[in-house]
Amino acid sequence: MSKKNKPSSPRVKVIQKLYGSLLNPEEPIVYPKSQYKKFIKDVVLGTLERNELIEEKIETHLSKDIDLKKTDKLLKLIIFAAIYELLFKHNIPKNVIISEYIKASEFFLENVQIRYLNAILDKISRIIRNENNWKRNYK
Repeated sequence: MSKKNKPSSPRVKVIQKLYGSLLNPEEPIVYPKSQYKKFIKDVVLGTLERNELIEEKIETHLSKDIDLKKTDKLLKLIIFAAIYELLFKHNIPKNVIISEYIKASEFFLENVQIRYLNAILDKISRIIRNENNWKRNYK
């Protein structure tokens, strides 16, 4: 685990909340007071609510790069949260989203998984953000 990153980063909290929800789906998700509470809650609930849409995006654009049935659950939920942000948090630049999830993943993943995560997020971000820009400009 890297010492340079603070484990209190909002993306680390998002990953922790999603993982807790995966392990204990019947338990309510508790969001302690924090300056990032609204952001964390938005991303966690948005990722859970739009799980099928996110999975559809992955199947459509990354079917040759990732097999969701064989992917580690923790890696999968990090990918899902990042894709949620890419789809719905337009005010956050894609490079910031990717960078923040890469930093946060250092607390949970091995280096080889982090490099894979980076490649997956880079590829899907270019596709998603180009789709979203096209839709906004040509509606």
